[in-house]
Amino acid sequence: MLRFLARRLATYAVMLFIATSAAFLLAAWQFNPGRLFTTRVPRPSQAVVDRTLTSLGLDPREPVLHRYWDWLTGVVTRWDWGRSPNGASVNSQFAQRVGISFSLTLIALVLTLVIGVALGVYTAARQYRVSDRAVTSFSYLTFVLPAPVAYLAVQLLAIHANSLVGHDALYVTGISDPTVTGFWPSALDLVRHYIVPTVAMTVFGYAGYQVSQRQFLLDNVNADFVRTARATGLTRNQAILRHALRVSFIPTAQSIAFTIPALFIGSYFAEAVFNWPGLGLWSVQAMTNQDVSAATAMVAYGALIFAVGAVLADVAIVLVDPRVRVSR
Repeated sequence: MLRFLARRLATYAVMLFIATSAAFLLAAWQFNPGRLFTTRVPRPSQAVVDRTLTSLGLDPREPVLHRYWDWLTGVVTRWDWGRSPNGASVNSQFAQRVGISFSLTLIALVLTLVIGVALGVYTAARQYRVSDRAVTSFSYLTFVLPAPVAYLAVQLLAIHANSLVGHDALYVTGISDPTVTGFWPSALDLVRHYIVPTVAMTVFGYAGYQVSQRQFLLDNVNADFVRTARATGLTRNQAILRHALRVSFIPTAQSIAFTIPALFIGSYFAEAVFNWPGLGLWSVQAMTNQDVSAATAMVAYGALIFAVGAVLADVAIVLVDPRVRVSR
């Protein structure tokens, strides 16, 4: 098991290096960091812009490979991911936002997986009943709605709920109230800010798991090994939970590697609608400002998240599929 994970980690490390290097080279080739200065009033002269970019290591006149080597040396020797055209450190900007996005996305991911799989099992065990049709129909509805529209709808519902109770029981924007002090009041304030965006990301994120888990489980309900289990005296639901569920969960476990980065991408819309200063908004701003260093850092982070999801998927498959054997 350890050798298997070590080989997989080595493979993903190479992929991470290639993806990050390619992102920097493409960004350095196409981006113009001096574009940010064109929006300033008064507009600085070209000489001032050139000196500023040169001091930050962002001079587009330098050869791309030379800039790449300087950047790579800084990352490897000092863990310095460079600076933005406004002079801010990418490390500090990333550190300020990663905890916000990670906590929001992690909670939504866990709830999405648990609720989606549970509802998939529930609806498969009650195929064609009213509960199955209702849950599955709602899941298909969430597929149709664009994420910004769905999140805005949840936000409006929260506002309406606040109006019904007569006070702001749920916060619909921001991450915290700066006027709240003390540990427990601050913790409660943070929870109240988390509820609405977490519910929005969960409600409009679990559908993929629910529909796929339902279909995979239905494909195995009438399999020979399930009928054999029922012949030993197990009820239909017992045979499903003890035997069919484990086999049908294998494809779901494989999809974890692709769901995690997709959910992080979806967090951009949640951050935009609910005004959370996370990585999603920052990454879009980096692209708009043609920020080479920040854009590269986000590609590296996305590749790392994908690698973590892939490793988790590999471990889950080994645990649930007895046919998979790895060398120790």
